[in-house]
Amino acid sequence: MFMIYYIRKDEQEKAVIAEPHSGRFYMVAQRRPKYLTVDEWRELERANPDAKYEYIDGQVYLMSGGSLAHSRIGSNTVRALEDALGSQPCYVYNSDASVSLSETRYTYPDVSVSCDPRDQPTTEQMQIQAPRVVVEVLSDSTEGKDRIRKANYYHACPTIQEYMLIATKYQAVEVQRRAGNEWTLHLFGPGDEIELVSIGVCFPLAILYRGTAVPEMPNDQNEQRE
Repeated sequence: MFMIYYIRKDEQEKAVIAEPHSGRFYMVAQRRPKYLTVDEWRELERANPDAKYEYIDGQVYLMSGGSLAHSRIGSNTVRALEDALGSQPCYVYNSDASVSLSETRYTYPDVSVSCDPRDQPTTEQMQIQAPRVVVEVLSDSTEGKDRIRKANYYHACPTIQEYMLIATKYQAVEVQRRAGNEWTLHLFGPGDEIELVSIGVCFPLAILYRGTAVPEMPNDQNEQRE
């Protein structure tokens, strides 16, 4: 049996692990997270134009690259949304555009849609102010975060009406849709038409996977079919 005590000093937190029966104590220094202001985060991005950092409540997270399938699905999604929207006054952005979720939260979704005039593409505008739809393409390293932590962030943003998650292991799409104070779940698979009610569009799920080797079904189901 052991007990842990925490001592905070300056920028470090020291964990003191005590074993009462042996009388031994161990002290381990643990660096506390460094918090940045929004202005400091923006300066960090200006100083590192080739990197993207998400900003969540004072902490920054470096964005990593994805697979070729991930990239292709992202570009297919941008095209599918732009084609479906037609002449509607909405704007579709890829992962180069950051989204303002609140005064202390900024993320880089794989795809974003805004129908707010403030979000027209200009060289001065750096963030999407009123996202209506956000899309994340899932990967092994980000799926847990996208399904739980980011879902909570997106649900808390009042302008977001739908959150779409696109699988890369097999062809499947999940749409989380705002319904008053609740969110409803809508699942789509091969042969389905995806509907995004908040922007009034429909398009085939197959378009998102065009030009990729992503199978229609999970591998174990494909093996059972054979």
